[in-house]
Amino acid sequence: MAKVNPAQFIQEVRQEVSKVTWPTRKETGISTAMVFVMVILAALFFLVVDQVLSYGVKLIFGIGA
Repeated sequence: MAKVNPAQFIQEVRQEVSKVTWPTRKETGISTAMVFVMVILAALFFLVVDQVLSYGVKLIFGIGA
């Protein structure tokens, strides 16, 4: 592996970072909101599935009131 001096490394890193297209504040906010909505929907889905399976197991085994 070739050795690179620290100054050259930092220069190359700066060149690569300048090529990055960073998201705007609005895009970041929208993406964050979408993630929260999807997390809530997934949580509700798994809550319903868990309740249905719990009911089914209780019905089959006759457990509970």
